[in-house]
Amino acid sequence: MKYQFNPPAIIKKMFPSFQWESEIDKILLTFDDGPIPETTPSILEHLSKHNIKAAFFCVGENVQRYPELYHQLINEDHMVCNHTFNHKLLTRLSRAEGIEQIKKFNNLIKSDFNAEVLYFRPPHGRFTLATSSVMKEMNLKNIMWSLLTYDYRNDLNVVKFAVNNYLKKNSIVVLHDSLKSKDIIADSINYIVEETSRKGFQIGVPAECLR
Repeated sequence: MKYQFNPPAIIKKMFPSFQWESEIDKILLTFDDGPIPETTPSILEHLSKHNIKAAFFCVGENVQRYPELYHQLINEDHMVCNHTFNHKLLTRLSRAEGIEQIKKFNNLIKSDFNAEVLYFRPPHGRFTLATSSVMKEMNLKNIMWSLLTYDYRNDLNVVKFAVNNYLKKNSIVVLHDSLKSKDIIADSINYIVEETSRKGFQIGVPAECLR
């Protein structure tokens, strides 16, 4: 069951250029799939309440559709990262198509917001053997995780189980900025904060947790 929440060591060893844990002994919260008006403002409200800075792995078409939410993320000192333009699985694309999905996101951020993107996460965490070379070619770092909360199942008890059993002092935690987790995302954030404090851990900021 452990490997459902934290990828096995053999996979991590096979892809050493990917980052699986925080660079330091602090927890990093990450949010996939946004930004969208139904969830992003609530997430930001609760992160602000706890003075947390997070990494948002955004979908390009959502950024294009809701540029005001992108600006809010940046203005509140969160980090925006690449989660492809259309949230397409790399495993179902050719190498060229995958590169286009990644490049189109980066080009949008550069052209519309004059910003650079440093980090990437593949949709659903699915990558190919070519992903390492693609990252090198595009000067990006692939950020994976060491704690998948399964918040997209919309069941707070599942999130609590994941956090209770697998939260470590250097975890990269995956949550979702999406309709699937809308009903429990605020409580999920609050619970992670409570457990982090109870265990004597700290939550870091993206710039210090990512290499």
